[in-house]
Amino acid sequence: MKVSAVVVSHGHGIELERSLPALVTQVDETVVIANLSGSADRVPDGVRVLENPRPLSLAANVNLGIAATSGEYVLNVNPDAIAEPGAIAALVAFAESHARSGITGPQMRWPDGSWQPSRRRFPTVSGTVMRRTPLRRFRPPYQTQREHYSLDDRPTEPTPADWMLGAFLLMRRAMLDEIGGWDAGYRHYCEDIDLCYRAMRGGWERWYIPEAIVTHDYAAVIDRRFLSRHTLWHARGMARFVRKHPERLLAL
Repeated sequence: MKVSAVVVSHGHGIELERSLPALVTQVDETVVIANLSGSADRVPDGVRVLENPRPLSLAANVNLGIAATSGEYVLNVNPDAIAEPGAIAALVAFAESHARSGITGPQMRWPDGSWQPSRRRFPTVSGTVMRRTPLRRFRPPYQTQREHYSLDDRPTEPTPADWMLGAFLLMRRAMLDEIGGWDAGYRHYCEDIDLCYRAMRGGWERWYIPEAIVTHDYAAVIDRRFLSRHTLWHARGMARFVRKHPERLLAL
């Protein structure tokens, strides 16, 4: 089996009705992790649903999906990510021709068709402070941190990446086995950065493939509000990332 898709649904039944039909025809098996009761009541034929007895973190759920599948590649897909025809084939074709490509990600677009900055640089101390505190009102990140978001670099050919949004990532199972999968200690946020960072430290490449196009209705909750549970989750996630990788404190 070549590609196994894992989708974690936390009350995203409506989103699944839109995204799964575009997904199941492009992969060899699809597993939906229902993190809340009723999260996957209506799915296409052939999709396997695993019901959680209690909610788990996103990373823990992805690991459940990895363990429940057998593909050479595991595709993590958010319920709000819709793959265009041929997108997954393009990711796989690149990975097949690059033996050390551990993670490949697509070009993401907003629902209106505009480009979405999904390929990013590893976080720095000052950049994180500017993005995640009220300072962002005075120094808007999309204007002052263009390098972090790769806003001035929109390649048309495959290009290396530090990390990419975890909403749609093709991961080589051999890499996942080697680095220990996703870190379930992250409550929510930063688990995708950590995955790509550990892959990098293990000598695995991360590639952005613009030929593969995915529409992503990215909520970007923490970009819109400063004081919410999501803000706390992100702060906790970044603190965990720094505890695990203290050398990043040198990246001011």
